[in-house]
Amino acid sequence: MPNKTPARRLTPGPDRDKVAQDLKEKYDSGASIRALAQETGRSYGGVHRLLEDAGATFRSRGGASRRTPS
Repeated sequence: MPNKTPARRLTPGPDRDKVAQDLKEKYDSGASIRALAQETGRSYGGVHRLLEDAGATFRSRGGASRRTPS
């Protein structure tokens, strides 16, 4: 795993908007929030917040249902 520097805190402004839009494009293309968090060195919650601010429509969690049919 390559050495990455920790992501710096983004204050509101054009830099934050650009990062949020870039993340939204990747998320809309199919990347998971966890993958984006790992790629950028940000927390899951931080990426989720940036996506929310960018207006992303979140996918459902998916996965197999744990309920068994009656």
